[in-house]
Amino acid sequence: MEAGGVADSLLSGACVLFTLGMFSSGLNLSWLSYGALKGDGTLIIVNSVGAMLQTLYILVYLHYCPRKRGVLLQTAALLGVLLLGFGYFWLLVPDLEARLQWLGLFCSVFTISMYLSPLADLAKVIQTKSAQHFSFSLTIATLLASASWTLYGFRLKDPYITVPNFPGIVTSFIRLWLFWKYSQKPARNSQLLQT
Repeated sequence: MEAGGVADSLLSGACVLFTLGMFSSGLNLSWLSYGALKGDGTLIIVNSVGAMLQTLYILVYLHYCPRKRGVLLQTAALLGVLLLGFGYFWLLVPDLEARLQWLGLFCSVFTISMYLSPLADLAKVIQTKSAQHFSFSLTIATLLASASWTLYGFRLKDPYITVPNFPGIVTSFIRLWLFWKYSQKPARNSQLLQT
């Protein structure tokens, strides 16, 4: 096996491994469709497993949820949106290249929003001077996954994979900096227990 083939295999394996470690988004079916259109085995495998895991998470949550009606309505609404999107991309966009571009753009926008969402707690972290609102393990998983997917997209010359994963690297470094800056400092609003 030539050097490029080994590097591609290692990079593909890293994408699968790191992404399976951080699944926190419902975008698997969209990325699965994108991978199927491109014939990309890495995208197909990782998002098939992710979709199965998320289905399992939903079923377990529904089993233990005391108020099932609201959750069932939200799940049904989400499935309806996914079916509408699926129908749009597969039935109303006949040109394969146009379908690939629109689906890639859709996945990119929502992947960027997924990577930016942890920064919603940024004001609270700065206000309390404590990074306890962030998950360190999720930050590391996000950094590894987004870095490997950025490199994978760069290697494939696919901007729909490269561009949306780059913010994951940036936001991970911001969160790591906040962990470092506010390490060993208790939250300003917390009080010590007195005995």
